[in-house]
Amino acid sequence: MILLILSSFLSIPSIAQPLEKDLRAYLFTYFTGGQGGQEAIYYAVSIDGYNYYALNGNNPVLNSADISSTGGVRDPYITRGANGYYYMVATDMTARLGWDSNRAMVLMKSTDLINWTSSVINIQNKFEGQEELKRVWAPQTIFDKDVNKYMVYFSMKHGDGPDIIYYAYANEDFTDIDGEPRQLFFPEDGRSCIDGDIIIKDGLYHMFYKTEGHGNGIRVATTENLSSGLWKESTDYKQQTSESVEGSTVFKLNQSDHYILMYDVYMKGDFQFTSSTDLQTFEVIDEDISMDFKPRHGSILPITRTELNSLVKAWGTPDSFPRIDTNPILEGYYADPEIMYSKKYERYFLYPTSDGFTNWSGTYFKTFSSKDLVSWKDEGIILDLKKDVSWTDNNAWAPTIIERELNGNYEYFYYYTANKYIGVAKSNEPTGPFIDSGKPLIDFKLEGIDVGIEIDPDVFKDPKSGKYYLYWGNSYLAVAELGEDMVSIKESTISLLTPGATFREAVEVFERNGVYYFLWSENDTRSPDYRVRYATARSPIGPLEFPDNNLILSKNEDVNPGIFGTGHNSVIQIPGTDQWYIIYHRFSVPYGITMGRAAGYHRELAIDEMNFGPIGEILPVIPTHTGIYPVRK
Repeated sequence: MILLILSSFLSIPSIAQPLEKDLRAYLFTYFTGGQGGQEAIYYAVSIDGYNYYALNGNNPVLNSADISSTGGVRDPYITRGANGYYYMVATDMTARLGWDSNRAMVLMKSTDLINWTSSVINIQNKFEGQEELKRVWAPQTIFDKDVNKYMVYFSMKHGDGPDIIYYAYANEDFTDIDGEPRQLFFPEDGRSCIDGDIIIKDGLYHMFYKTEGHGNGIRVATTENLSSGLWKESTDYKQQTSESVEGSTVFKLNQSDHYILMYDVYMKGDFQFTSSTDLQTFEVIDEDISMDFKPRHGSILPITRTELNSLVKAWGTPDSFPRIDTNPILEGYYADPEIMYSKKYERYFLYPTSDGFTNWSGTYFKTFSSKDLVSWKDEGIILDLKKDVSWTDNNAWAPTIIERELNGNYEYFYYYTANKYIGVAKSNEPTGPFIDSGKPLIDFKLEGIDVGIEIDPDVFKDPKSGKYYLYWGNSYLAVAELGEDMVSIKESTISLLTPGATFREAVEVFERNGVYYFLWSENDTRSPDYRVRYATARSPIGPLEFPDNNLILSKNEDVNPGIFGTGHNSVIQIPGTDQWYIIYHRFSVPYGITMGRAAGYHRELAIDEMNFGPIGEILPVIPTHTGIYPVRK
């Protein structure tokens, strides 16, 4: 075995499996031909699964000489590992040496889709009794849940015998195979088959393969257990052309019940794309497909927006590539966003509730940073109730933060909800670690208030007086001036504001042109009609005035269908401008609306522009799927 390291040592990744809702694009790996450097790994990307654009000017993204024993690789297959790694396998072969010249395949592993480690597995050298081995073709890999290992399957031909699809399991490091290859598929006619491609649907494994030398074409066989040898073969061919085909691959369109079967129409130097919902009947969709390159046998991996951004950053954005949507702004489940611009670092910091926990039972807070409100860096956990807070360990919700400068030194005060009370923690950095004060700041009700709970704090510095205020409440809205230490309140300043019957929770306060704006959420966060209203005042403690049309954020099925539960917002002004944005949570798209009650704790974050009218009124915000363009400063 030859082991080639393409980059520095890669530590075990902390990448979590992406949610299906966060798969927003596609990576196409392929080779381009059998001459002069074409037997190499190329990348292309797509937003919609139909229109593909080559990366790196349609030049290889890996050097075949570094990863192969023959100087060329073909038939790349890429998959996402369950452990945070990406795996890729390829045929170690160059056509100039002949079709019966290769004895090896290449196994590769990556944490970022850009830097790869690789191993050459030469079957003839590795195992005894392989003297008649002529070729090893088109390896692929799939996780076998029955044995908790990655199966690598490929076709081999010995002597004058047929091409047979074999399998072996990869070792834990994905650098070798454990045990001698065994036959995977037993076609009833005993004839040749190559280019196996397996996908699982409804608990059933479907293997598409090419028959070789007898009625050439693509057929499918199914099984419930990969290594059982028990396959049910279809009797028909699945390609929708009379031309010669090979190298089929199947992938599922993101957020869809449609599958795409594509295959190499190799005598014409073309690909055909077909669509299916049952993996049995297929319809040609070539008229919907575009590619600015000519691929050969490859594979397609659904990817997230973060992965797509990383790829185009590494190899450049292709010409005419469509705009990448920015909503949701984070992958995963998050809610109750608080956003802050740090003067110290000239960056934006986002502080959400970690969501996706049954009945809002999360126990930790994270932060994310950005220079442009579009690309966000995960800065990790900044406060863990179970580790960092002595007075409670449950229900980590709805934080707010403020940066305070004193004599050139910056401090950060972080107010958060826990166990339905409000706590406060302090740090010298916006990314923590934050040190809790050791007790709740707000754990009482105001006199005369017998409704709601003490949640959803918001902190605000009055630009006129320089005073700091804390707001909070559910079903009522309270305000108090913060003490000089920022971890206490001046009890004599506590007062009750009266936003009216529509007020539920999640107040957000900001000032513009001498006017104080108070935004809040109406209805329950589990409701598709969770939405945002506002009032204005001439001071940070009211009294509040209510515009006639004060509903500014809600679902809008006529303009952008599929967006529900738009509420609990934060607002950010781009420094030195009158450019404003609203960040809010919504039901996760597209599946949240189908979750019932659970939609209320499976939320995601979105950002859209917020504009003002001629008399300072907030104009209604249309929630979008596309989000915003990157901003400067």
